[in-house]
Amino acid sequence: MKKFILTVFVIGMLTFMAGFGLAAVNGAETVTEEGSSTATPTAADSHDAIAGNVTELTIEGLSVTQTWQGYFGNVSGAITLENSDGNVMYNWSLASPQGEVYASENNAVTWESIDCFNFSENGAAQETTYNIESDAADGIDETFTGTVGLTVGSQALTGCMSTAIFAEGASQAGTFDEALLWDGSSMIFASILEEDVLGFDGKTHDFQMLVVEDGHNGDTATTPYYFYVELA
Repeated sequence: MKKFILTVFVIGMLTFMAGFGLAAVNGAETVTEEGSSTATPTAADSHDAIAGNVTELTIEGLSVTQTWQGYFGNVSGAITLENSDGNVMYNWSLASPQGEVYASENNAVTWESIDCFNFSENGAAQETTYNIESDAADGIDETFTGTVGLTVGSQALTGCMSTAIFAEGASQAGTFDEALLWDGSSMIFASILEEDVLGFDGKTHDFQMLVVEDGHNGDTATTPYYFYVELA
């Protein structure tokens, strides 16, 4: 099953476009896997059956999601001033940058058309694509239940579907927020960067995020996700 956690370290840069003054979202230069894991199966508990008895049981259990992949890690990079030939006039190194990390199955996101994902328009089709039942507890709209605003390039977005990835065992709005975006043809997952905040595992991270993936019906095929970064 494709249910594992991947540590991602991203090195990226924000390029200022000469003549336009607009910030561009760039592909991440380096994405390095530092390790992956999934939940450890639990041993089965038991109850002693006695012939003739009728016994009420309360049973608790866990099932690993077949819909989501998790990513977390740290980001380093620089803000740079350079021309289209890659000649650098000046740059500013960032140890703990602010901004966003984006992930999409699309390796050529149309950033000029970026907008909040509209579930009522595109949600059903996306869930069908990933074999997600409409009433699944871990469906897209069951997971992204909040709203958040963010700026992508020069486009200010408000009211985007969002979720807050767990920090220290619970979801905390305003910490590790993730927004769901759309460029007209594909979903983009946007993780708003933190600065060395304690995450789901009690260790400090710059970002944590979920991306959708189909692991239903024994599907073990992998899906490449392309990472982009915008630093400030």
